[in-house]
Amino acid sequence: MRQADVIIIGGGLAGSTAAAMLGRAGIAVAPIDPHKIYPPDFRCEKLGGKQIETIRKTGLYDAVRRASTLDGHVWTARLGRLLDNKPSDQHGILYDDLVNAIRREIPSNVKFIETKVTAVATSSDLQTVTLADGETISARLIVLANGLNIGLRHTLGIERTVVSACHSITVGFNVEPVGRARLPFPALTYFAENSASRMAYLTLFPVQETMRANLMVYRDMNDPWLQRMRHTPEAALREIMPNLHKLTGDIEIEGMIKIRPADLYVTSGHRQAGIVLVGDAFCTSCPAAGTSTSKVFTDVERLCNVYIPNWLTSPGMDVDKISKFYDDPEKCESDEFSAREAYALRAMSIDNGLSWHARRLARFGARLAIGKMRALTETMAAKSA
Repeated sequence: MRQADVIIIGGGLAGSTAAAMLGRAGIAVAPIDPHKIYPPDFRCEKLGGKQIETIRKTGLYDAVRRASTLDGHVWTARLGRLLDNKPSDQHGILYDDLVNAIRREIPSNVKFIETKVTAVATSSDLQTVTLADGETISARLIVLANGLNIGLRHTLGIERTVVSACHSITVGFNVEPVGRARLPFPALTYFAENSASRMAYLTLFPVQETMRANLMVYRDMNDPWLQRMRHTPEAALREIMPNLHKLTGDIEIEGMIKIRPADLYVTSGHRQAGIVLVGDAFCTSCPAAGTSTSKVFTDVERLCNVYIPNWLTSPGMDVDKISKFYDDPEKCESDEFSAREAYALRAMSIDNGLSWHARRLARFGARLAIGKMRALTETMAAKSA
């Protein structure tokens, strides 16, 4: 029987980050995933703001930066009108490229196990997993980072409850200008023109030499508009953003259009000895709110920088130890903030009550005022120089 200190089940963003951090810390870790190279997968495609701060805490920022594309500036607009042009630290990167960049940071002495886990047994002292070929591996702790897969969790009595089915849908595609070499902006965030469009925003950002688009909408998967988006995408975009062309000019959609719904769910029965859940294995977030990556990195940073090194210094892996991670103030704040933002953005985007109309007017009025003040300040600074 192979042995390790920590077994990581799942090699997406959470699992790969944990494997890199623990391996670098000299902890005997066994990451397990069916894919040696993470395959194409449509998830988050842009990092920025507080996400960058959290990535720095993992020690993996340089690897992510090298694999991503910085936009430098971003236009903010609505109703075909530029509200602001501000400096930006957004990094565009496809999800599979992000995961594989982090996997390359896993030390060479860590053996990546390319297979599936078929069974898990846990206790207060020793944990074992059974692989698809019948081999078993033992460890003091299991980190479950297998995202939306529920099979292993059910065998342990861990349940999930969907609290908002199809909370949002992300539509991803590539954009090219017609008759011009490039678009007039390095990046663009374009907010919904009205609540009837049932969208939050469209974001355009560079990924290497491509201008990538992520469109966040609130619709059912059987909504006819999604079919129009698949078959006549340019017309579908004009339908919900008729004034977008004032900023982009004529554009065409290139390549495959990817559509991914996001359910919000929470987990119960997870406070168990010997196993800890991170990332989407614990609870999901709304991609439109921009908190998904922050939540994953916060989970893994707290677990691998604080809790696992401490847990391994004493015998056992009982429920009290594991619960300290779930009760961590930074983790709890991250989870709660992610949930609040998911519902707040949806309401701000599509609710039709008078109070929400007033909030939208105030929100975009404030953005316009900030943009004008920024432009005035930059003009005065240029004249002084």
